[in-house]
Parts: sequence; C-alpha cells; structure tokens
Amino acid sequence: MSCLMVERCGEILFENPDQNAKCVCMLGDVRLRGQTGVPAERRGSYPFIDFHLLNNTTHSGEIGTKKKVKRLLSFQRYFHASRLLRGIIPQAPLHLLDEDYLGQARHMLSKVGMWDFDIFLFDRLTNGNSLVTLLCHLFNTHGLIHHFKLDMVTLHRFLVMVQEDYHSQNPYHNAVHAADVTQAMHCYLKEPKLASFLTPLDIMLGLLAAAAHDVDHPGVNQPFLIKTNHHLANLYQNMSVLENHHWRSTIGMLRESRLLAHLPKEMTQDIEQQLGSLILATDINRQNEFLTRLKAHLHNKDLRLEDTHDRHFMLQIALKCADICNPCRIWEMSKQWSERVCEEFYRQGDLEQKFELEISPLCNQQKDSIPSIQIGFMTYIVEPLFREWARFTGNSPLSENMLSHLAHNKAQWKSLLHKQPRSSSGSSPEHGGP
Repeated sequence: MSCLMVERCGEILFENPDQNAKCVCMLGDVRLRGQTGVPAERRGSYPFIDFHLLNNTTHSGEIGTKKKVKRLLSFQRYFHASRLLRGIIPQAPLHLLDEDYLGQARHMLSKVGMWDFDIFLFDRLTNGNSLVTLLCHLFNTHGLIHHFKLDMVTLHRFLVMVQEDYHSQNPYHNAVHAADVTQAMHCYLKEPKLASFLTPLDIMLGLLAAAAHDVDHPGVNQPFLIKTNHHLANLYQNMSVLENHHWRSTIGMLRESRLLAHLPKEMTQDIEQQLGSLILATDINRQNEFLTRLKAHLHNKDLRLEDTHDRHFMLQIALKCADICNPCRIWEMSKQWSERVCEEFYRQGDLEQKFELEISPLCNQQKDSIPSIQIGFMTYIVEPLFREWARFTGNSPLSENMLSHLAHNKAQWKSLLHKQPRSSSGSSPEHGGP
C-alpha cells in the first residue's frame, strides 16, 4: 500500500491496487471511492467545530478563509492518519482493570438483554470501553463472527476506530449513547414478532448501524451547520447532513479496517448500501415519513417479514426506536440522558449567542427548560412512534414495559415543570414540540 501527501488539505491518502481505489479530495472532506462506488469519508474528516472562526460570520457571512479552514483540517487529519501509519491502534485497556471490575462487567453482559441494563455503570466497569466490549460480546453471542468468518482482531480494531471517532466531550452524542442504542437494538432484535424472520445479515446490519449511527457527531445540529456554512452542509446540500456523514464515515472505517474484505464484492456493496439506508432513517426530520408508512402497514396488515424489503423497513423502525428510547428507560437513567441532551442543546445556544447567531429552538437555557423540552419530545416524537411499535409487537412485555416507563417519566417531568417558578420555566410543553 502506498501513501501520498496532498498539499491542498494536508491529509494522507491511500492507493490500494487490489481495490483499485481512487481518492477524491474536497475542501475539508476526504472520500474514498472503491469498487462499490459508494463515497466513504476517511476517519477524522469531520473537523471539530472551531468556534474562533465564527468571529467572521457577522462580517463576511463565511467562517473565516479557506486558508484557516485548511489549517484546521490538516492537523486533525494528519493526527489520525499518521497514527494509523505508525501502527498505533489504541487497544481497549480492559486488561488493566481490577479483576472485580471485569467480573462485574461479565456479569452485566449476562443480562444484556434486560431493559433495565445500566449502560452508565457498564461504561465505568469497562473503563470507558462500553461500545467495543458490548459489540464484541453481541457479535459472539449472535454467532456473527463464525457465520461471516470475521477475524476477531480485525473486528476489535474496527470497533475501536468507531468508538474513538465519537467525541467524548459531547454530553450526549458520544460513545456511551452509541452503546445504549446498540443495547436497545439488541433487545428489539429479540422481539418474537421480528426475531424469527431475521437473518444473520439483518442482525449484523442492525448492530453495526446502531453502533455507528452518530459516529463523529460534532455536538451541534444540522441547522447550526447550515447557518455557519459548514463544508458538510454544502457537500450534502443541506439534506440529512449529519446522517450522511455518519454513514460515509462508517464505510470509510469498514474499508480502512478491511473487516469485510474477505466477503464477495456484491455482498459488501449490499452491506454498505443497507447501512446507509438504516443510518439515514435516524434523521428526525423524516419522522413523519416513517411513522405514516408504519401506520399504513399496520392498518392494512400487509407487512410480510419474509420479504427482504419489509424486513429492512422494520429494522429502520427498530433503529429509530432505539435512537430515541431514553424516555422509555427507568427514571434514573432517563433523567440522566435528558439532562445530557439538554446540556448539549444549551452549549449550542450559548455559542450561537456568543457569535451573534439566531439561537436555535430548544437551545435557549433561559427560555427552554429541561422539563418542557422533554414533555414536548415525549408527546410529539416518542409516544406516537412507540405506540405503533407496540402494535407491531402485539403489545409484547417489553413494549408494555417501555410505555409504562414513558408514562411515568412524563408525569415526573410534568411534576417538575409545575414546581418551577413561572419566570424560569419560560416555555410550555407545547413549546418543546417539533
């Protein structure tokens, strides 16, 4: 494998004759185009948001100059790529943990299918390696390593890459969230109405999509990227900007790790496309689209899970449920997730205010309280989707359990909202809606 330096962005590109890959350079973006033809972003292609560059926004309407952007991107790309070239792949330091911690982590994994699984505790017990540890376990228990003849070392390397590309400084969109969504997805894949139809490929796609669905999330939302003229907003034409990036980044890591390199080309093509379809379904702006389709299927009773297309649609719905299932967890965990996501909102709002940008909805800490945001989210987003999921599962024990937690948590937030002084709550439950 040869490498060459590209002056424009300072990144390192790879030419692999076996895959006949060619590199496509764009300002602030590196994408590999292999035999599959699906563009894939290299690791680290998403720059950390450098808010110092926003100082120019009010004057020029652009985030600094191309030269500044070039400097911002170069170091991060070089840091990631040079570390890989030197063969420095950080390993999950589980062997450094006390045996008692390892024993507790193993005990928790024996109950990974329980809805009250405490991902925060599990992350502490694994020394911050919850995503890697959980995925290795689930791939093994589902028989995916044997079925797809995966190399365990390569799988571990790929999962470490995914875990590292989550930003630990994000209060919410970090690797612990990815692990939580993956654990929820595992629970949904076990639902009797779905489980009996799933193939090993379906299960692997569901788990991989859950693990990588928010990879390299910058901690700000799509409207923020659009109004600050971020290069990814331009690249994806303001459509599912973050989700497209999560998907393309995942493909880049799959190819870089060569996890699936031994599989037939047609199969890897299919896996990459289906991963994209699953991850893109998590775009909250497409909520009504998927909810309407699910209602129609359930009303017409025309879901045929023997059919690949219908089965894939239900995997999309399952991932959407897993992504927003926090309000359906027990109160102690649900409250912690709510506080984390609102903290991320408020950080964005503070930055928008600092740089004289319009503060995005739900991001104004002075007007948008946590209870009002959560009540609106539950009412307009979570409840409609999980009611239909319960219909699909035939009101399974898990679905009834989730709806019970959802009702209890909503009542808790309403109680907290009513206890807030009028001046500090600022917004009504309806204000928290879409």
